[in-house]
Amino acid sequence: MQQLPQASVVPSAAETTSSEPIRPIVRVQGQASPGLSALSASLLEDLCAAEYARRDDVDNPRLVLNHITPVRPTAFRRKAQATFVVSLMELPQPPGEFAKTLYPYLVRSLSNMLLVFVPGDAAYFLTPELGHFVEPEGPRFVERLVERIRPVISSVLVIDNDFIPDLEPELWNGDACTAALAAAGRRLEEWDLLPAPFPLEEVLSRRDLRHVKRLYGIGGLSYGNLSVRKDDTRFWMSASGVDKARLETIGRDIQLVTDYDPERNAMRLSVPQDIEPRRVSVDAIEHWLIYREHPTVGAIVHVHAWLDGVPSTQFTYPCGTYQLGEAVAEKIRQAPDPARAVVGLKNHGLTITGIDLDDIIERIDGKLLPTVPMT
Repeated sequence: MQQLPQASVVPSAAETTSSEPIRPIVRVQGQASPGLSALSASLLEDLCAAEYARRDDVDNPRLVLNHITPVRPTAFRRKAQATFVVSLMELPQPPGEFAKTLYPYLVRSLSNMLLVFVPGDAAYFLTPELGHFVEPEGPRFVERLVERIRPVISSVLVIDNDFIPDLEPELWNGDACTAALAAAGRRLEEWDLLPAPFPLEEVLSRRDLRHVKRLYGIGGLSYGNLSVRKDDTRFWMSASGVDKARLETIGRDIQLVTDYDPERNAMRLSVPQDIEPRRVSVDAIEHWLIYREHPTVGAIVHVHAWLDGVPSTQFTYPCGTYQLGEAVAEKIRQAPDPARAVVGLKNHGLTITGIDLDDIIERIDGKLLPTVPMT
C-alpha cells in the first residue's frame, strides 16, 4: 500500500505566520459567585500574564470563562465552533458521584470543560469525554488550574465536513469492510464499551439541543468510534453520535473519509447521492493522521476504557482537535509495531490500531479495564 499523501500542518492557536505569537481572546461571561470571585480574577490574570490569552468582549472569542450557578447553569451560545467554553461554578462541598453529579451542568452550559470550585478544598474538572480530575488547594493552585486549561486554548477543532456526493453506486449499500465495522460495533456494545453518559434530551432544553446539533452536526452523544481502511487513500468510519451497535446506513451511520483539507480545516467525505448525510466522528482527523503515515494499519478502535502500562499522551486535549490527533499519532509512531499499537489518551481512553478489526477485537477481548485513570 502507498502512504497517504501528506498535508500541510494546521497551526495551533498560539502560532502565526509572523514570529509573534497570537494571544487568543478570552471573554468573561456571567457574574462569579462570592466564593469564586477572587479565584476567577486570579485565573484570568494568570492566563493573560502568561500570554496564553488577552481579555476582550468580542462576539467570537477563542475562550470563554462562563460563570454559572447550580440553580442557573446558563450557556454561552457560541457563534463559531472554534470558541471553547470553560464554565466555572462554586459548590459548598465536594461532589459525591463525580461525573454523575456534574455532567448535567457541563452539558446544560454547553461547555468544553467544567471547573467546580469548593472553597477550602479543591477545584474539580470535568470534560465531555468524562475526563475528571482534582486540583487541591495549596501551592501554585492558580498556576495548576491554568495548566489544566491551557490545552483547550492551544487546540484547533477539526469537525467540519465537506460532503461530496460521488460515492460509487456499488458502495451505497456498503461492502465487506462496512460489514466488519458493524460487527465490531456490536462486539463493543456487548462489552459495554460504548456508553452514552446521559441522553441529551434529558439534560438540554429543546432550544439548546437544536443549538448543539446545528453547531456540531451531531445526532446525539455516544462514546467511542471505529474505522477500517478501504484502500490506499480512504477509510470507512462510524458517524458522529450514532449507535455503534447499529451501523447500517452508508452516509448516515458509516462514512467514507477520503481526505483532509487543511485550508478549509475540514474532513472530506464521499457520500451517496440523494441522502442527508451525518458528520463523521470528531476523531476522524486522528484516524486520518494514523492511516496516512502507516500503510500497515488496517483498522482503528477508540474506546473509553484502559489497559495498565500503556504509553499515554501528555495533555488533556479536547476531542476532535488536531492537537489530540497529533499527540496520538506521535505515540503510534513510537510504538514497536505501529500496526498493532495501544495508546492511552490522558483522562480519556484508548486508541488501538490493528491489521484489521478482528485483530483488534481478539487482542482486547477480556483485557480492558472499564475505568480510565484520571491524573
